[in-house]
Amino acid sequence: MKQKFLVTAALCLRLFLGHSSCLAQTSNTAVVLQIRKVIEKNNALYFNLFAKSDAAIVDMYTDDASLLAPNMPPITGEKALKKDFEDTFSAGKVKGVRFKTSNIYGDGREYVTEEGNWQVFDKGGKLLDDGKYLKLWKLTKTGWKIFRDSFNSDRKNP
Repeated sequence: MKQKFLVTAALCLRLFLGHSSCLAQTSNTAVVLQIRKVIEKNNALYFNLFAKSDAAIVDMYTDDASLLAPNMPPITGEKALKKDFEDTFSAGKVKGVRFKTSNIYGDGREYVTEEGNWQVFDKGGKLLDDGKYLKLWKLTKTGWKIFRDSFNSDRKNP
């Protein structure tokens, strides 16, 4: 009788713990979905700031962020990012960068990783290049900011 009770108690505990982890997973999914909405909104803001050649785009990155572009050393820190964006804006070739999020990974406590595709447009709206990216977002006192930004093209070099 005692053994039957212990088996029943163990099964109940297992069901309860399994149910609790399901609730935690459901809750985590809701958190990640909320973060995804914030990131998608930030990506739209990024496109608009880029289109205006607005230096405020750097504020979307953490102070110690790194832009990990292909075929060049990392661009790290606020000063380096400002210079990179100033150089890009003054060149005048690119009018916009659009991001399309495909997945968000993580628990949303401190970091999440965004995976997606990007497109770069000229001033006339013509597609210049496209590819894929991973961005590591960090939760800061002022909200979610880009901590690491890595991308590459889907096109072969001419």
